[in-house]
Amino acid sequence: MKVLKFGGSSVGSVDSILSVKRIVEAQPEPVIVVVSALGGITDQLLRTSQLALSGDVAYLTSYAEIAQRHHTMIDTVISKGAGRDGLIRVIDGLLEELRSIFQGVYLIHDLSPKTQAAIVSYGERLSSIIVGTLIDGAQWYDSREFIKTEVKGGRSLLASELTNELVRKTWETIPQVSVVPGFISTDAESGEVTNLGRGGSDYTASIIAAALDASVLEIWTDVDGFMTADPRVISSAYVIPELSYIEAMELCNFGAKVVYPPTIYPVCIKNIPILIKNTFNPDAPGTIIKKDIAIDNRLIKGISSIKGTTLITVSGLSMVGVIGVNRRIFSVLAENGISVFMVSQASSENSTSIGVRDEDATEACRVLNEEFAKEIETGAMFRMQAEGGLATVAVVGENMKHTPGIAGKLFGTLGRSGISVIACAQGASETNISFVVDSQYLRKTLNVIHDAFFLSEYQVLNLFLCGVGTVGRSLIEQIASQQEKLKQEHGLKLNVVGLASSKRALFSREGINLSNWREQLDAAPESNIQHLHDEVIGMNIFNSVFVDCTASPEVAGLYKEFLQHNVNIVAANKLAASSDYENYHELKAIAQKRGVKFLFETNVGAGLPIIRTINDLIHSGDKILRIEAVLSGTLNYIFNKISAEVPFSQTVRMAKEEGYSEPDPRIDLSGKDVIRKLVILAREAGYRVEQSEVEASLFIPQSFFSGDVESFWLKLPSLDDDFEKRRALLEAEGKRWRFVAKYENGKAHVGLTEIDKGHPFYGLEGSNNIVMLTTERYHEYPMLIQGYGAGASVTAAGVFADIMSIANI
Repeated sequence: MKVLKFGGSSVGSVDSILSVKRIVEAQPEPVIVVVSALGGITDQLLRTSQLALSGDVAYLTSYAEIAQRHHTMIDTVISKGAGRDGLIRVIDGLLEELRSIFQGVYLIHDLSPKTQAAIVSYGERLSSIIVGTLIDGAQWYDSREFIKTEVKGGRSLLASELTNELVRKTWETIPQVSVVPGFISTDAESGEVTNLGRGGSDYTASIIAAALDASVLEIWTDVDGFMTADPRVISSAYVIPELSYIEAMELCNFGAKVVYPPTIYPVCIKNIPILIKNTFNPDAPGTIIKKDIAIDNRLIKGISSIKGTTLITVSGLSMVGVIGVNRRIFSVLAENGISVFMVSQASSENSTSIGVRDEDATEACRVLNEEFAKEIETGAMFRMQAEGGLATVAVVGENMKHTPGIAGKLFGTLGRSGISVIACAQGASETNISFVVDSQYLRKTLNVIHDAFFLSEYQVLNLFLCGVGTVGRSLIEQIASQQEKLKQEHGLKLNVVGLASSKRALFSREGINLSNWREQLDAAPESNIQHLHDEVIGMNIFNSVFVDCTASPEVAGLYKEFLQHNVNIVAANKLAASSDYENYHELKAIAQKRGVKFLFETNVGAGLPIIRTINDLIHSGDKILRIEAVLSGTLNYIFNKISAEVPFSQTVRMAKEEGYSEPDPRIDLSGKDVIRKLVILAREAGYRVEQSEVEASLFIPQSFFSGDVESFWLKLPSLDDDFEKRRALLEAEGKRWRFVAKYENGKAHVGLTEIDKGHPFYGLEGSNNIVMLTTERYHEYPMLIQGYGAGASVTAAGVFADIMSIANI
């Protein structure tokens, strides 16, 4: 035989209670069915009793709703002539008893624990009688007759021996279907109604299963089984096929509400498996809890958490080496009915931190201050310190036993995500590592752990994309085209959680569908720089990357706070890396300290691996002695196109039309962009350089840089004759113009340079870039890096490569 327990959600609606009927009647072997009250009824019974106690006549309305709920269920699921009339008489009799109790509470304004226990017992009594009538051939049993409790330490606890004896006597002969109300019991001496606590129906089922040596205990609920984490927080959480008794107990004790924690012990000692099943999805395999489980290479099985944690610290110099302090702490808390679910003690013994629920914190501090009043008065101990607004997280798995590095990986993962651990505890069994964090970081904590320990199907990077110009649009297209391939081949999910233009912003924690991103962004609310800042930081999402495809100084100004909140930065925007050296250095230092990345490869050379190469050389012990480079694709295009047939002014206009130059080409012609790039390269090579220290030799008069862009275009042809004379002479000498950036011996210079045929820069085509690095190792034959240095697609590809490096792909 086996025992099946159905929770409140399983009997809470017409569809679910009919599903219970189908499940039970399909069982081939004898079954004992334990049921909870109809979903929500226990809470309503408690609320109604409080209304009656306070003298509020609204208790009558609440009572009427309870009665109507049961009558409606009967009218809907019980056919006429199927014992319906007799059922209604029984139900009405119980409801009348309940009404009388409420009236008594209302009249005398008193609600003793005994009366409260009697009131809440009606939920299970009513539901079990309805289920017993609904299921064909079922026989109803009153659990008050065989589930017995006794008072110990002021609490009603299970009288195990007596209960087991009575259960076995009750089922000397086991019918095909037995129906039993869960949760309720009676005192072994007085016979007064008691209960096994909230969630006690699970416990009732476990007690009966153990006493009768059932083949299995099935807990039917509204989920498919134990999940690796709360699916409301982690969308990628999945059902755990098997758990050991210890793993299940640890998860239950730390917030996993699938099974009432005391349920596990009775069946565990009898080696009876527990099967968790979903009433609403009965074909799902569920989770099996048993002694011997299949080998699983995963280090952890699941993550559980408790919100509303307060950490109370008991401290004082007199605690060091004194025997009995902890006994006093836990004794006084137990005497006052305060449960402690986590303990963390410093090895110096001068402080002990205990985790309690928020609602117990004030009382816990009061009784502890009273217990240690003398020591506090003399200064030997301090008053209790309570820190609220916290959450406790437990990482559970028997495979953690004797596996080095688990705690290191766990806390390292949290640290890199900017999550501070306030207290932690691990038992010698090594099956549970528990720690306390600020509750605002709970969602992020659960996600980073789930991701780091491969409980998620995919590694996730959450991207905020700022800027939807040519580079931004190209990047979105590249991400959209690669998303599925990266998931299938590399287990990486790129989740775009934010899109921002200069006027609007769109945010979605679950991810934005890139197939119609433009329509979504156009329909999004208007935004500004403060809104962008608040949303990125406020989302507090794990593994986050802010991608800046703008040229905005305001956006670059956000980097510092983003890095401080452990948001990685990938920037096509040059302004931050080329800003004042102190700002550049601070951003790099914050990124290093916080364990996140500040990457800006595309600031120089678009998609060319220039900065990465310089970093690799420096980190491997080399030293950069000289940097020579052609870093403006626009200017290289102009000086490659200029000829006797194509004058200078036309090449500038062609560069604009081809999309190489800025809308105002004077930005490129001024050399400012090249100065920024040279500054960035020199800094990455280990030198302290400011933009103001770079000597710039202009090749067009300064007067052309004043006024509006229309007047610039009108004046530009006046330079053509001079440029043609100089170009013809240069051609005759077998030379070409290149706008070269150079850093050597602490001096930085940019300017138009004449290059002869023997130089590597001579044959540089189109809008390509080239960098020549002379180092201590590459001295006689410098290192050359050459390729496309401009264009939206290659720049976007370089940004994409930086994103991939954060994912270590």
